[in-house]
Amino acid sequence: MLYAVFILAAIVVVGGAIYLNQFGDVISKKSSLNGAMVGTFLIAGATSLPELTTSITAVYIDNPDIAVGNMLGSNVFNLLILAIVDIIYRRRRLFQNVNHQGNIPSALIGLVFLGIIIASLIIPESVNIFGVGLEMFIIVALYFITVKFITKGDSDELEDTSSNDLSLNKAVVGFIISAIVVFVAGSLLSISGDQLAVATGMNASFVGSFLIAASTSLPEFVTVLAAFKLANYNMAIGSILGSNLFNIQLLALTDALYRKGPILSAVDSSHVFIAILGFVMTIVMIYLLIRPAKSMSQLRYTTPSFLIAVLYLVVSYVLF
Repeated sequence: MLYAVFILAAIVVVGGAIYLNQFGDVISKKSSLNGAMVGTFLIAGATSLPELTTSITAVYIDNPDIAVGNMLGSNVFNLLILAIVDIIYRRRRLFQNVNHQGNIPSALIGLVFLGIIIASLIIPESVNIFGVGLEMFIIVALYFITVKFITKGDSDELEDTSSNDLSLNKAVVGFIISAIVVFVAGSLLSISGDQLAVATGMNASFVGSFLIAASTSLPEFVTVLAAFKLANYNMAIGSILGSNLFNIQLLALTDALYRKGPILSAVDSSHVFIAILGFVMTIVMIYLLIRPAKSMSQLRYTTPSFLIAVLYLVVSYVLF
């Protein structure tokens, strides 16, 4: 029964998140809030809402392992999505057909964030301010500095390429309804995942980092596939790297809501392996972005993506 509830909640979360993304896209293009920054935050918030609701519920039921594992695991799974898509569509040479300079800054700051989190997980006692880890304040400050740096000089207007005839009012109503659905289903996903860990004896960090994280990251998978269908490779990579940065900010929010001290000090030590996995995968991703575009065999081209997939499978097996 627990498995059925978990799977049903995951399906509803994915469906709701897909509609959130669609309605959010319409709102960003048809309202006065159509600046590049607002559109980016709106879509990022829409696709990341499943992670947020799931982690908030995990905090409420006092399971910080699922809360942290969900965020870190989602980031790792997002990078796995890019690797899998790159392997499947290897003939298109994804990483040789993108604006490398536009995506490298996001990957680098993501690497810095993970480095800070790894250090915080390794250090036994974290310095805290009002019960929130000092590392979270640093991460949030760096995020806003980075966003200002990356978007400096960008146009405030987004090109309206949407062929969606949905009105703005209907999009707003649909967005709100979808958000409520995702909130309820995401909460159920956390609760059932917590009970599943207890009933089966599985490690709560494994449940959060892999089972729940994979479920809440499926909307990003759909987004990447849609971008590939449009041959918009920059959108495919940018949406994943941007979502990862946004997820880390949600982790800071989760820490603020967890009132028993810094949340990274309250979780199982196994989370450091997920963070290190994300760190290594991000390094490989940066290599793919800086690797010069030149003629090479398909095997040589896809080797880094295969490495990401293998690392993910090995770490998940070890933690399981």
